[in-house]
Amino acid sequence: MTKTLIADRPYHHGDLRRTIVQAALSILGETQSLEFSLRELARRAGVSHNAPYKHFADKRELLAAVSAAGFEMLTKRMARKSDGVIGAREQLTAMLCAYIDHGVENPALYGLMFGGYLGGPDYSRPAIELAAAEKTRSLLAGAIIAGGLGQPITQTARNERRIAGAILACWSLVHGLTMLLADGLVGPKEKAGALASRLVLGMLDRLSVEMLVLPRGAWVGPKVLRSK
Repeated sequence: MTKTLIADRPYHHGDLRRTIVQAALSILGETQSLEFSLRELARRAGVSHNAPYKHFADKRELLAAVSAAGFEMLTKRMARKSDGVIGAREQLTAMLCAYIDHGVENPALYGLMFGGYLGGPDYSRPAIELAAAEKTRSLLAGAIIAGGLGQPITQTARNERRIAGAILACWSLVHGLTMLLADGLVGPKEKAGALASRLVLGMLDRLSVEMLVLPRGAWVGPKVLRSK
C-alpha cells in the first residue's frame, strides 16, 4: 500500500527540488558516500523514481545543488557563530572555527564542496555552487576588511592582493586542519574546537604583524569565479 501511494504521488507537490536535495543531504550524512542512486534518493524523498529527473538532468547536476546547499549551511553557520560577537578579530575567529566544525561534522559533504568530484577539466565548477560559495567568501572577506587581522583594509583595487592573500592564509589553515581532523590524522575530534581556536588565534597573531600579499598572477578560487 505504501509503495503504491508513493508511486502515485505527483511530481510537483510542495518544493520538490528542495525535498530531493534535503534527502540527498540525509543520505550523504548517513552513508558518508556519494555512491547512491537517484532511484534510492527518490525512495528516500517519498516520490516516484522519475521525479528527480524533473529537476536534475543527471546525478552530477543534483550533487552540484547539494554542494550549493552545503555552502549555504556553511555561510549560515559562520554568520550565526559570529553574530553578536564584539570585535572584528573575534568575529573572524568565530567564523573560521565554525568553518572547521562544519567540515569535521560533515566530511563527505565537505569533500564534495571542495574536492574534485564536481570540477571540470579546466578546474571550473558548477554555476549554482559558485554562487553559493561566493557568499561564503564574501562573508569571510568582509570580516577581514573590517579589521579581522588587526586593522581595517580599505577595499580598493590596490588592496585586492592583500585581501586575497589574507583569504588564502585563513583558508589554507582551516582547510588543512579540517581535512586532518576528518581523516583522523589529528585528534580526537572532540578536541576540534580547542585545536581550531589555538591555531586560528596563532595565525591571526602572525598575520596582524605581517600580512600575506598574493603574488602577481596568483589566484584564489575556482576558474569561473576568478574570471568574473
